[in-house]
Parts: sequence; C-alpha cells; structure tokens
Amino acid sequence: MHAAVLMYSTAICPYCQRAEQLLRARGVEHIEKIRIDLEPSRRDEMMQRTGRRTVPQIYIGQTHVGGFDDLSALDRAGGLMPLLAPA
Repeated sequence: MHAAVLMYSTAICPYCQRAEQLLRARGVEHIEKIRIDLEPSRRDEMMQRTGRRTVPQIYIGQTHVGGFDDLSALDRAGGLMPLLAPA
C-alpha cells in the first residue's frame, strides 16, 4: 500500500508515460489520472492548484511533486520512496 498518487495527464504525453513507468517501478499500483485532454475544465483546476500549465502534474498524498523532471530528481535524491510510504 502506498500513499495516493494523482496525475494530471493527456493521452499523448511521453513525460506522463515516463512518470507512470517510474511510479510503477517504485511499486505504485494505482494512479488516479485526470485526463485534461478529455476534461478541458480540469486544466483550469490543475493550473489553479499547481500554478503550472504543462502535464504531467503529480501529487503524492497532499504533496505537489511537479512534473516528470521533478519526480525523477526526487527519486534520484532518495525522496520519492519516503513520500510514497503510507501515512
């Protein structure tokens, strides 16, 4: 069991796919995906929550991690697994 993971994404986003691969490699089984290409109103929600326009935007629990580069850097720095640990 891991902390809840939420990802704003689109269908044809290579960084979204890479983020999902990295999370799955770290044992995450369920990622709640919000497809802003299918639900355009959710893009505004994402931009208000994160202050960013690009996907993916990833939350682990209540923590906004950022995009794939941020997620990857967090993993390399050893900060991802503690964040994924259940509360």
